[in-house]
Amino acid sequence: MIPEKDTARLLLFPVYSAVNRTFMEERKKRTLEGEGLWSHALKLLGGRAHSTGELREKLRRRAARMTDVDDVLVRLKDHGYLNDQRFAENFAASRLANDRFGKTRVVQDLRQRRVAPALAERAVCQVYQDVNEEALIEEWIRRKYRLAPREGLFREDKDLAAAYRRLLHAGFRTGDIVRVLKRFAKDPDLLDSFEPPEQTTEE
Repeated sequence: MIPEKDTARLLLFPVYSAVNRTFMEERKKRTLEGEGLWSHALKLLGGRAHSTGELREKLRRRAARMTDVDDVLVRLKDHGYLNDQRFAENFAASRLANDRFGKTRVVQDLRQRRVAPALAERAVCQVYQDVNEEALIEEWIRRKYRLAPREGLFREDKDLAAAYRRLLHAGFRTGDIVRVLKRFAKDPDLLDSFEPPEQTTEE
């Protein structure tokens, strides 16, 4: 008869083996050096554009030596494969063309992509320099509420609050939002005493 403690070891052996196998696989993933890390970086950039900060973070997860990460990043910049200014401008242009977001949202998204704050602001201002954000807000409202009769929009405070939250999340400024909502509200005077709700990320 097998002792109870040995039975427990036998039962847990598959678990230990699986954990150890996973650990060894993770160690193997971090063995990229030199040209291997360079090839991995090119593969990542082939999938989509990255900022320097984003790519550095991903390469560190695979690098055997952290010094190789900096070497690869310098090499990528020298070859013109990595350029944060170009990345930020292209990203902002895409957000404007496809998502129709406001400037604030695009700057936030760029910072989440590890773009330096000053560079993110500069790139977004460059892309949005001729954009009328109030016109973007009007377009957003017409698109989101296209099935509702215009005279029926925003009759109550709760309707204004919901629209305000969504527009704020889309990156538009408070003053612009309120001015445009006044054009659509059934009773624009509601907005004179309207207290905008705090920004949420529920959308």
